[in-house]
Amino acid sequence: MTDAVSPIELRAHLLRLPLTTPYRLVFGDLHWFDVILLGVRDADGVYGWGEATILPGYTDETVEGGWALAREAVETVRTVGAARDFGRAALPRSPFAATALLTALDWLGRNPILDRSGRVELLGTVNGKAEDAAALEAEVEALIGRGYRTLKVKVGWDVPKDLAQVSAVRSIAAGRASLRIDANQGYSVDQAVAFLSRLDPTGVELVEQPCAAGDWAAAAAAKRASAAPMMLDESIYGLEDIDRAAELGCADYIKLKLMKLGDLDKLETGLRMIVDRGMKPVLGNGVASDLGCWMEACCALGGARSAGEMNGFLKTRTRVLSPALAVEGADIVLSGEAPVIDEAVLQACEVATASGWRDGGAPRRPAAAVWSAGAAS
Repeated sequence: MTDAVSPIELRAHLLRLPLTTPYRLVFGDLHWFDVILLGVRDADGVYGWGEATILPGYTDETVEGGWALAREAVETVRTVGAARDFGRAALPRSPFAATALLTALDWLGRNPILDRSGRVELLGTVNGKAEDAAALEAEVEALIGRGYRTLKVKVGWDVPKDLAQVSAVRSIAAGRASLRIDANQGYSVDQAVAFLSRLDPTGVELVEQPCAAGDWAAAAAAKRASAAPMMLDESIYGLEDIDRAAELGCADYIKLKLMKLGDLDKLETGLRMIVDRGMKPVLGNGVASDLGCWMEACCALGGARSAGEMNGFLKTRTRVLSPALAVEGADIVLSGEAPVIDEAVLQACEVATASGWRDGGAPRRPAAAVWSAGAAS
């Protein structure tokens, strides 16, 4: 039984996971993910892990700051209760890094959300550009051929070129997939209004976060200008932001990511709040390893019905979980069994490490074996 006074040991690893192809974002092309993994282990050798993948430009957090917080936790936290208090106190200033610790506790404590099994539909991300029509067509056809029914199209650079990009992808998809258009805060309010007022909404599921996260007036102006449904992402950090979006009437959809909210139960509370306030939830992080994506997929089985965005793990060359997340077509397939962390990947991709585990390295017993035996209830 894991309670507040139970002693624990912590480990932290800063990894650099290379991507199979560069990921195009308004913030710049990504060639790798900087991933902080934080592990907790109790006196029986049962462990849990959490992840923070911090994307500069998306959030005010930095990788350096997140790593400093992880190291501080390793050096100072000695019990479950202290870990929970540390994570909750850090959440307002460093939600990504704090979530790594709090979700590691969720895993350690066998949160039943992580027992779920089933299929979670994903969207497919389009990286190609309209300027190279042949390559773009081949990419879109390949995604549709694998079963993707929702495609993400990145915009936010140049309004005329962005409109041409959407038109080109829509023409290739020809009604076989809906489009989710993401500007990643790339537009000023005038650019957003120009883009949205000219956007043909045919086949468009939603348009995501055209303006800066803190500019709620811009979000409202964008909503008024758009014939397509609107979604907020970067604007949403806490549950109070869901209420604010509902009060302002500036969103039809709200996207949540586990790494911003702290723990699994709070994420599920947020998903319910969105529905209760008359909006639709979207869940998932496209910049995350398979650890974060696994946890989000488990949450999605609790009621997030739109195509999930927890596809970051499909962008990396290596995976941190063993066995690897199962994918069939466009679906993640969850067995209900807990994975383990692949220690060889940690060693191969590690940039820095901090360990308070007495043996400094591999666990004494695999977490999956302990989990299935019910020894950590």
